[in-house]
Amino acid sequence: MTDGRTKEVDLLKRDARRWVTRLVSGEATIADAEALVRWRRLSPSHEAAYAEALRLWKSLGPGGRTFIQQQGMPSWSGHPARMRRRAFLAGAGTLAAAAVAYGFVDPPLGLWPSFDELQADYRTATGEQRRITLADVVVRMNTQTSIAVAAGGGGEAQRVTLIAGEASFVMPPQPHGSLIVEAAGGRTVASRGRFDVRHAGASVCVTCLDGEVRVERGGEAVALDAGRQLSYGEAGLEESAAIDPVEAASWQDGFIVFRYTPLAAAVAEINRYRPGKVILLNAALGRRAVSGRFRIDRIDEVLAWIERATGASARPLPGGIVLLS
Repeated sequence: MTDGRTKEVDLLKRDARRWVTRLVSGEATIADAEALVRWRRLSPSHEAAYAEALRLWKSLGPGGRTFIQQQGMPSWSGHPARMRRRAFLAGAGTLAAAAVAYGFVDPPLGLWPSFDELQADYRTATGEQRRITLADVVVRMNTQTSIAVAAGGGGEAQRVTLIAGEASFVMPPQPHGSLIVEAAGGRTVASRGRFDVRHAGASVCVTCLDGEVRVERGGEAVALDAGRQLSYGEAGLEESAAIDPVEAASWQDGFIVFRYTPLAAAVAEINRYRPGKVILLNAALGRRAVSGRFRIDRIDEVLAWIERATGASARPLPGGIVLLS
């Protein structure tokens, strides 16, 4: 390896470590997280350097967080990957200090990806949808979705971990093997058909749109036929229920649908598609039911509709923050 190539590799490694320490500092912004995704995609060398830096951070554990808290962030050199410090809201310094210990694992307000999400093989940003193919399975990823793919072969089942978000899986008419989608301690097993899995917080919702799938968790197992849906969480598997397949898959057609949905839940859904954060300040307002069908590519129009329909007041702040009361 030439001296020039060695220097280039060293710079990549150094910048990758700075990306990681930036994100775990608690001062990262949405733009920082999105810039990291672009940086990783520059070349396989960038991705490899980031993966190595991430492994190093994991090996440091709490000691790494203590070092950052005591010594502060490393300064950036004149390398093109220079980053600028930005606050997303007045008072962010206080938030950053509190976030050092946990901000990378559980980002405040969900304003940037968690540690697990940043380790994903495939990720979509806010408002982004993406279509990928894994062996003979077509996967459509919805907004803010992260998945990891396990290495397989030799006739083994294709294994995918849905770290967060929502994805649709379409099996071919004659698949080479079964597909296992793991999420939050449970798994969905399919050998044919089409199904969706949504992982939000500690809850997972599985919807069978065609064919049949088996949902397993904690020793329990339930078979789902087309047009049925069930959820599971820490309490185990819930009862399955019939659903409208067209409405359940509306996000793939570019729409979000609310049917007597509590406003708090509707706001959470809006935040999946809209950069920034809508924060509901009134608990009573959050219990009000709303219904409607809205275009994802016009998501801000939903906020104007909420104001008219509920009498709420929306106060915009820097960084895409909106206070709803």
